[in-house]
Amino acid sequence: MKIAVIGAGGVGGTFGAALAKAGADVWFLARGAHLDAMRTNGLRIVSPRGDTHLVPTQASDDPVAIGPADVVLFCVKLWDVESAGERIRPMVGPGTAVIPLQNGIDAADRLIPILGAAAVLGGVAQVSATIEGPGVVRQTGTFMRLVFGEFNGERSARGEAFLALCRKAGFDADLSKQIQTELWLKFIVLATNSAITAATRLPFGKLREDPEVMALFEAATKEVVAVGRAKGIALPEDAAQRNMSFLAGAPAAMMASMAHDLIRGNRIELPWLSGKVVALGRELGVPTPVHSTLYAVLKPYVEGAG
Repeated sequence: MKIAVIGAGGVGGTFGAALAKAGADVWFLARGAHLDAMRTNGLRIVSPRGDTHLVPTQASDDPVAIGPADVVLFCVKLWDVESAGERIRPMVGPGTAVIPLQNGIDAADRLIPILGAAAVLGGVAQVSATIEGPGVVRQTGTFMRLVFGEFNGERSARGEAFLALCRKAGFDADLSKQIQTELWLKFIVLATNSAITAATRLPFGKLREDPEVMALFEAATKEVVAVGRAKGIALPEDAAQRNMSFLAGAPAAMMASMAHDLIRGNRIELPWLSGKVVALGRELGVPTPVHSTLYAVLKPYVEGAG
């Protein structure tokens, strides 16, 4: 199976390397120093699950040279969705499955007008990893899971084939019949945890020592759940508690990727996370005071330090 990974950062690099080690024909669409390092020295994944050094690494900055793939893992930042979607047209054939793995809830909606509804699935990536340096991705913790599915709820042949490959690669995977619910369950976690770790610049281990901070996590989590239910998303009764349980067991050194981006002075995905919660809350008449405050506090950093 030919897999194209768009963006070889924490998500794309980690999953792409695992799939390649399982025997898939994996190609990375990348750029800059990270691409140069992968071409020269391969892609290295440093992980508590076991290190991987993918040599050689098939990587290019030219979508035409890579050509059509069976599955495209679409792992760019949220502000690049439309431009990257246009770029990958040569990689999308009649049966290609494009699986966006962004943190927000609207990447698929934004890709469908570009690539067509038949090409785009929903996808959720659960992994904590970041680029440590050119050609090197470091994973924090051992959890690593992909959830994906057709928006019509069918268990398609292409979905089943990719599921089998993921399981061969050794990470958790699920072909979901309710991918919208899965997208929102991740959004509840990411919108809240990204904002609070970014606002404090601290990892979970430090934050969960303070009961007042944990109360803030709980209030922010419940706001996202309320917005999702008002939008008609079928969320389980324990949707809010799932995030609190996750926080209790997460690696002490873990921070959301948005916090890493802010600390490095990079752009942050705030408008599609807390900003989206606030916007939907206004639209649906759901109060979001915690996310409104976090959004205001972090908004000056949206474009990065530069």
